[in-house]
Amino acid sequence: MIRVAIVDDDPFVRAGLRAILSTAPDLDVVGDADDGAGVPDLVGAARPDVVVMDVRMPRVDGIEATARLTAAGGSPRVLVLTTFQLDAHVFAAIEAGASGFLLKDTPPAELIDAVRVVASGDAMLSPAHTRALFERFADAGADRRRNAARGLLGRLSAREREVAECVAKGLSNAEIGAELYCSEATVKTHLTRVFTKLDDMNRVRLALLVRDADGGGGESA
Repeated sequence: MIRVAIVDDDPFVRAGLRAILSTAPDLDVVGDADDGAGVPDLVGAARPDVVVMDVRMPRVDGIEATARLTAAGGSPRVLVLTTFQLDAHVFAAIEAGASGFLLKDTPPAELIDAVRVVASGDAMLSPAHTRALFERFADAGADRRRNAARGLLGRLSAREREVAECVAKGLSNAEIGAELYCSEATVKTHLTRVFTKLDDMNRVRLALLVRDADGGGGESA
């Protein structure tokens, strides 16, 4: 069973998320909180594998709560929910260590699948939403980020770079395998090496890194 906790200041949203997630036979909603301030106690008591986290909350927001969990080490994975597709807070949440993000109007089946993906140690990357996020921040420090990104990606082998570029397209491991004519297990092995070489980077950050190295949308260097 995947243990899930919900953090949102709206009681109706919490109830709705609980109802949706409880329909999955492999998900167990073990607790909830109405503010980021309650996350440490919630995590300590309920021991969730995944925290479904709202961004905007009155006292401690989802960004700060995520950063605190990440800093504590050995923390559950965080899946951020937001109302706005171009919400700058989502970018900050990913930087704080979140494993992915979804809009609150995401269909129930996709939300359940996202929790499973995050719990497995992967990251949830929605291609359409990620493209919008890329565009939102494309002009901020582009040259600096491009040079830094290319330096990091220079650590990878040619095959590992191909895998990284597929991740940036929003492809799943199975889709990457089909694209590169290799097994899903081989893709996972390449990704493990990529994440290790890039200092424990996750899937979402890797996609952002590839995008930065490409200059925000051009062809790879």
